[in-house]
Amino acid sequence: MTNYFPNVPIVKYEGKDSKNPFSFKYYDAKKVIHGKTMEEHLKFAMSWWHTMVAGGTDPFGAETMDRSYGKKEPMDIAKARADAAFELMTKLGIKYFCFHDVDIAPQGSNFEETRKNFHEMVDYIEEKMKGTDIKLLWGTANVFSNPRYMHGAGTSPNADSFAYAASQIKNAIDATIQLGGMGYVFWGGREGYETLLNTDMKLELDNMARLMKMAVEYGRKKGFKGDFYIEPKPKEPTKHQYDFDSATVLAFLRKYGLEKDFKLNIEANHATLAGHTFQHELATARINGVFGSVDANQGDPALGWDTDQFPTDIYSATLAMYEIIKAGGFVNGGLNFDAKVRRGSFEFDDLALGYIAGMDTFALALIKAYEIIDDGRIDEFIKARYSSYSTGIGKKIVEGKTSLEELEQYTIDNGEPTMESGRQEYLESVLNNILFK
Repeated sequence: MTNYFPNVPIVKYEGKDSKNPFSFKYYDAKKVIHGKTMEEHLKFAMSWWHTMVAGGTDPFGAETMDRSYGKKEPMDIAKARADAAFELMTKLGIKYFCFHDVDIAPQGSNFEETRKNFHEMVDYIEEKMKGTDIKLLWGTANVFSNPRYMHGAGTSPNADSFAYAASQIKNAIDATIQLGGMGYVFWGGREGYETLLNTDMKLELDNMARLMKMAVEYGRKKGFKGDFYIEPKPKEPTKHQYDFDSATVLAFLRKYGLEKDFKLNIEANHATLAGHTFQHELATARINGVFGSVDANQGDPALGWDTDQFPTDIYSATLAMYEIIKAGGFVNGGLNFDAKVRRGSFEFDDLALGYIAGMDTFALALIKAYEIIDDGRIDEFIKARYSSYSTGIGKKIVEGKTSLEELEQYTIDNGEPTMESGRQEYLESVLNNILFK
């Protein structure tokens, strides 16, 4: 059997003082934190597209990485990618993976040939999964790269493009069910517009909802019991995408009655592009009961596109894990590394090193997030800050037992409010104290 990562050993936890690059400094899979192992808390997943397929292109340059794995024929390359994927996941101790349909199988000369290739590769991956504890986290269909989707898929003005996308989605749902996945993701890569001068926004949104409803109906009919996800992203490639951010997606779900079946798959880099923090997007999903899964990466505010870097920012990752814990942790979702090595990091070893960095980052973030919660100072401050709503007129406001007339009389009787400091600087110092002790 070919060894695609000969320099990568079985990566083990060696502690924060280890200088071995192929070791975990913080991720100790079997360490129990608050009743669950790190492995159970974090549910790390490998992204098939960035890890096994991406060749290092960027908006200004060609591929710098050979991802043909020594093969020439498209199906041979696809199978070699699967072999390499399972080798890498086994060596890193990653128990989940995610895919788009076109990541795992080459496209043929027509739909029937493409579907045949896809089913053959799904069967091949299913065989690879046997005898391992590696599972599918979620599947999806790439209905944005091909020129047939230049104007969108579910939002295309061309009904034939809509039908083609629906056909891909049907087969991707079948594959997700066959491989035991508990999530199916809609990322509307081109579900948006460049100009309203040529766009019927209402029809496009109505059609996107129709496609999602058909997907839910089909999936449930076929026995899929997992979650459907929408992944928010504001722009790039289209100027304005309909899944702009968590709040926009939530409004869409509620308008079309999809909130019972759909949750959100939140990506850090997409939050950056929307002008939000990762924590904000997660908190919005959490407080609205639609938190589902996470694409773990980070962007660069100095660059104007989706850089999809491996996450190494402990501050951001800790606040993300804080929200995930507050949401009750993962159920069907997990932490999918929708991240790619930099264009200059072209060796196979770099893939393993990127994953080690990301896994250690979120392992440390998990530890620190629980330290914030156990410390209690931040939660206690927030509780005290809103204490006026637990008694008196504040309690009546919360319970809906007052009126504008009563509130006016209360203001006349009590006069100007006595304001209290928000103490942002103090709370940031508390966070630093916990992060760096």
